[in-house]
Amino acid sequence: MGFRFMATHQGPDITKERCLGGDCFVADAGGRIIGTVTFYPAEKTMGCAWYDRPEVCSFGQFAVEPSLQRAGIGSLLMDAVERRAVETGAAEIALDTAEGATHLIELYKRRGYREVGIADWDETNYLSMILSKAI
Repeated sequence: MGFRFMATHQGPDITKERCLGGDCFVADAGGRIIGTVTFYPAEKTMGCAWYDRPEVCSFGQFAVEPSLQRAGIGSLLMDAVERRAVETGAAEIALDTAEGATHLIELYKRRGYREVGIADWDETNYLSMILSKAI
């Protein structure tokens, strides 16, 4: 779709740094990574007006092996970060994705997320929709 998501072109050093910045959840099959997501507690969620709120945590680095998408792996990973958000006492869990990635936005909305803002990150070639869910 032409979106330059940071995670699609970052090097291993940036991937490691971003994963170590939060709680990284990994789905594996026979020792092969097939999905990942990183949860960021409220004190590490920042960069736009919504993320800067003290009661908002977030997640990112979310991906599932393309050939295994629609098998429930992504739902399990999202369940994990949403449980983690509850454990930390956050009031909201948020994420951002490309404004034009309507299929992703609809997926998040089906899980109860709502649009709360727009961000323009330096690392991407698109505007990002910020979505959030009360937990």
